[in-house]
Amino acid sequence: MKTFFLSLTAVGLISIFTLKPASAQLTGKEIMEKVYNMPSGDDMQGELVMTLENNRGEQRIRNLKQFSMDNGKVEKKIMFFLAPADVKNTSFMNWSYADGREDDQWIYLPALKRIKRISSDGKSDYFMGSDFTYDDLGDRLPDKDNHKLLKEEAVNGHICYVIESTPKTSGYMYSKTITWVMKENFLGIKREFYDPKRNLLKTLTIRKFDKISGIWTILETEMNNVQKKHKTLMKFTNVQYNQGLKDNWFTERTMTTGL
Repeated sequence: MKTFFLSLTAVGLISIFTLKPASAQLTGKEIMEKVYNMPSGDDMQGELVMTLENNRGEQRIRNLKQFSMDNGKVEKKIMFFLAPADVKNTSFMNWSYADGREDDQWIYLPALKRIKRISSDGKSDYFMGSDFTYDDLGDRLPDKDNHKLLKEEAVNGHICYVIESTPKTSGYMYSKTITWVMKENFLGIKREFYDPKRNLLKTLTIRKFDKISGIWTILETEMNNVQKKHKTLMKFTNVQYNQGLKDNWFTERTMTTGL
């Protein structure tokens, strides 16, 4: 499914499918397909504040700018760290493919003056000290998992479908995820991630969302790693859609020079 992160992709999480009669029950797969296929515009840009918080309540704050575009075949995202000084000019880029190929990911480390490609084995690593793995920053197609509708449940006054997703093949970093999807607009507002031993690892909660330019946009999230007792808070501001971003902005050269 498209990641909650940064559409934030949410990027992020109303359906463009033909509606079933009211009496027909949607399947878990149909619900997750609706989440994945929510409109997200041709391109998007905005400013991001990432707050890392340890179990003593100590915080580290990082400021970023993010850009994305989607031509229907590949969704490209790039982000640049602006502050503080120890991460300034670091950049990250992700390409997600509609045909099911594995995401391509790169990170530019200015101290080393080189771009590192994220390998398949490295996608379970945590991104820049946050509670998001590199895999979390990409997209996961619904067809890669089996989806089961467990129940309906209210979350903060919103009636949600509760969907359990388990990978179809071995080797994935999560044994399962459970997603709460609002019935009113098919926006995912909560997700639990379970480790290979099927223990709860972390929970992603959507704190704030709104419609911007007619597109449901996730504006604030909290990823709580219950095993590490560590949190990552994300706030997305100055969001703009369909500003005519160019494809040549999403390159390795841009990662080193900035926009």
